[in-house]
Amino acid sequence: MEKSIKRIMTIHLQAGKTNGAKVEKDLAPMGINILSFCNQYNEMTKNQQGVVIPANVTIYDDRSFSVELKTPPTAFLLKQYAGVEKGAANPGKEVVGSITPDQLRAIAKIKLPDLNTTKIDSAMKIIAGTAKNMGIEIGNQHRQE
Repeated sequence: MEKSIKRIMTIHLQAGKTNGAKVEKDLAPMGINILSFCNQYNEMTKNQQGVVIPANVTIYDDRSFSVELKTPPTAFLLKQYAGVEKGAANPGKEVVGSITPDQLRAIAKIKLPDLNTTKIDSAMKIIAGTAKNMGIEIGNQHRQE
């Protein structure tokens, strides 16, 4: 007999560094063991420390749970590759950083499993749109040094 699902939720956490205080407000009302969740998540993400890794948590009626990891958020990857702290306050008028087309392709490859496309070129367009909305330019070959 299949378990009955109580709730499915997505939470964004630092890989390998999750503790009860960070997830308690989200997971405690569901009745699952917070320490068990933290240990499982940290074990699954121990090789990616410093990266934000979203997790889909399926909580069952018997208070058990399963965790499915997703890819890091696009904005997180763009900021990491561009070397910036945050996006532009006025995107379109302000540029906070830039990435190369090769970096764009690398981000698209990382995000491909979570996007609604299977084509790398389409994924690159999706990522480029997010970059534009953050004030991050793609390619710097048009600039003069």
